[in-house]
Amino acid sequence: MNELNECIFCKIIKGELPSYTVYEDDDIKVIMNINPTTNGHLLLLPKKHLETFLDVSQEFIVHAFEVIQEKVYPLLKEKLNCDGLTFSQNNFYGQEIKHFHIHITPRYEGDLVDYQYNKEMLEDVEDVFFKLLEDELGK
Repeated sequence: MNELNECIFCKIIKGELPSYTVYEDDDIKVIMNINPTTNGHLLLLPKKHLETFLDVSQEFIVHAFEVIQEKVYPLLKEKLNCDGLTFSQNNFYGQEIKHFHIHITPRYEGDLVDYQYNKEMLEDVEDVFFKLLEDELGK
């Protein structure tokens, strides 16, 4: 069986697995995350199997953020009274399901959501800046 046939999100999109769908159109399905970080944590999925951010079109990204801005965020704000919103999207390392998706995480005062990281791995900000732009800066 190939990866597409095994993709849990493709199975949800095709109706082979149940989901709590809060929004759907021809290109997008927005579902409740069954392992939420906060109340109302959603996943925005393209209906077409695309693996990473590099595979999606600019038109899809624009449409996805229109859906979030015009449909999803107003729903979360009105019904759950969230204080803010965090978007996240993993590619390759850290991507558990190899189907592009955007986490839409409502934020609430005192929710204690904490994205931990290894501070010992961090380099000086200026050093990283120069690594990124060394060709343009002539270093």
